[in-house]
Amino acid sequence: SVWGGEFLLGDAAGCRRVAHLRPFRLPGGDAAVKEPRRMAVALAHAAWGEAGMERVRARLGPEGFTDTELHVLGQVLASGFRAPQTTSAGRLFDGVASLCGVRQRVSFEGEAAMALEYAVDPGETGAYALEVRGPAGSEASGGAARDEEPLIVDWAPALAALLDDVERGAPAGVVAARFHNGLVGAIRTVAEAVGERAVALTGGVFQNRVLTERAAASLRDAGMTPLLHRRVPANDGGLALGQVAVAAAIHGGEVS
Repeated sequence: SVWGGEFLLGDAAGCRRVAHLRPFRLPGGDAAVKEPRRMAVALAHAAWGEAGMERVRARLGPEGFTDTELHVLGQVLASGFRAPQTTSAGRLFDGVASLCGVRQRVSFEGEAAMALEYAVDPGETGAYALEVRGPAGSEASGGAARDEEPLIVDWAPALAALLDDVERGAPAGVVAARFHNGLVGAIRTVAEAVGERAVALTGGVFQNRVLTERAAASLRDAGMTPLLHRRVPANDGGLALGQVAVAAAIHGGEVS
């Protein structure tokens, strides 16, 4: 499984995965990164099977897939061949960007997510709620994420509401804002379930200024302290520095 939408509890000496996005498949592996429309179909397939795929194709219209292409894509998703499981927040953003109509193909990784961020209507306060639950389906509660099995952040209810809005003709800016707001709500819910007061917002998805600022504000409202990047980047550069810190902790402060 390719990680990317994780909630980790710990420090440089060790950490544990306490929550993650609901998994879905990457059809074609790296090819999925270049075509957000593939991610839209993959998300719909993970949530609702073939019926979901057909619904997304109807939404994509001329920029979507032929009957043959959709059939092959469905076979890939059903078999898992060249379609690894992932919990990537970036790929979730790609799929939503496709459904909003802001990007179907990209020339570099992160382009669709950036376009979705820029599309956000700053005045929209609605949200597509993501469901945070235990692995057996139980609702998240205080201290729940400290159990051995991580919580699941299920994007499917949000995707259903999003598709309803898109099919009703809601503007892309409204849909983009509601998606961001829903993700902010899920971040806060997980943080409250874990019970720690300090919450570090890190990883490539937190290069998104809208998401970062709104998540930080929500955490502060809940009495928590968001830890934000200042001099170290949130994406791969920051992760590399974190790996060095972990190595230093393991080796007693000496890293060669």
